[in-house]
Amino acid sequence: MLTILGFAMIATFLVLIMTKKMSPIAALVLIPALFCVAVGQGAKLGDYVIDGVGNLAPTAAMLMFAIVYFGVMIDVGLFDPIVRGILRFCKADPMRIVVGTAVLAAIVSLDGDGSTTFMITVSAMYPLYKRLKMSLVVMTGVAATANGVMNTLPWGGPTARAATALKLDASEIFIPMIPALAVGLLAVFLLSYVLGLRERKRLGMLTLDEALVREPEQKTVMAGAGTDAGGGDRLREGSAASGSADLTQDDDEEDEEEFKGLDPNRSTLRPKLYWFNAGLTIALLTAMIMELMPIPVLFLLGAALALTVNFPHMPDQRARIAAHADNVLNVSGMVFAAAVFTGVLTGTGMVESMADWVVGAVPDAMGPHMAIVTGLLSLPLTYFMSNDGFYFGVVPVLAEAGTAHGVSPLEIARASLAGQALHMSSPLVPAVYVLVGMAKVEFGDHTRFTVKWAVLTSLVVLGAGILFGTI
Repeated sequence: MLTILGFAMIATFLVLIMTKKMSPIAALVLIPALFCVAVGQGAKLGDYVIDGVGNLAPTAAMLMFAIVYFGVMIDVGLFDPIVRGILRFCKADPMRIVVGTAVLAAIVSLDGDGSTTFMITVSAMYPLYKRLKMSLVVMTGVAATANGVMNTLPWGGPTARAATALKLDASEIFIPMIPALAVGLLAVFLLSYVLGLRERKRLGMLTLDEALVREPEQKTVMAGAGTDAGGGDRLREGSAASGSADLTQDDDEEDEEEFKGLDPNRSTLRPKLYWFNAGLTIALLTAMIMELMPIPVLFLLGAALALTVNFPHMPDQRARIAAHADNVLNVSGMVFAAAVFTGVLTGTGMVESMADWVVGAVPDAMGPHMAIVTGLLSLPLTYFMSNDGFYFGVVPVLAEAGTAHGVSPLEIARASLAGQALHMSSPLVPAVYVLVGMAKVEFGDHTRFTVKWAVLTSLVVLGAGILFGTI
């Protein structure tokens, strides 16, 4: 019964948010609460929620102060050179912009933290997507999938969890998987190229000057056939004779507000402190990778130091905090709402019951192929479960079953990494709320667009691992 109710709860949640019948926050809270009552454990709902909040509180704190820190870095111009470099590469070509998004997300993912990756990627690319009226779900989908592949780095989390759960050396798991993961990353770049070509066909091409300079004669757009999945109006090059309409003053002001990330004259720039801010960021990321202190503490200290040095006057500090308050509230609210979902799933025993059912459903004849089975199971299980639940609860059981049929735990561990491209878009991953929140994309729209491409990327990684003989 717990198994059925667990799957039913997840399915209900996904259907409601993808059809936009409920907001993600409301669904994350109300759906598990109803199912908790349905399994006869309504009296324990408070305990489950408190446990879930306690487990995710450090993550929420990290996200809150990371948003403030990177928000300040964006304000003071730390990432402006990155934006200018991407602009020079992209040349206002939608195909190059999408490919640039994938490359940027992959590079920034080297720090091993999804939230940091999404904050930097969205901050750099969002103004350009909005100015060219490109689909924002293309940006979030490409960034999430690229980060999912890179999340398999030993310091990213999944590899370390697999090594710990099976008592293996992380390098023995990761290094042989590098060729397969490289193929997966190439698949993401190819995907971004294809999606970029699709955007180029839909929008046409503009020159860099047309993208950056707002001239009076350029303030006309063709009447669009609707709105794309990311919420951007369809834009095509054409003349007023083709059926154009003047932008309203409000739209013009809103567009300028959205494009202000590239404003070289904004009052918050601190060019004299550029190298201080760059050094502080490098030191912060280095300390995070070396695990010198807990990540929430590092970002708390970093945010406080960045605010104090760049904005020594209290009114300026308050203004910067207020400027990023919306993102902080949206993301932290989503994380604490997700704590209800994960708390109920874990506390009621639904996760354990679903995992046991899935493992038990594997036919004995598949025993010699347990590595492939593990790779296939990693797709749905890492999407519907936390990495902790999957690697510490399910993978050891799969490894034990594999050992009985002559499959080494190393192969099981490597195969378990295949689903990470999909995992990064799971509603149970706090970082994805940073991505969709900063990009102003509905989570349901992101899910509908991204899941199919993330599944394909995960299968490419699994297939490459089998082809190279590491799985």
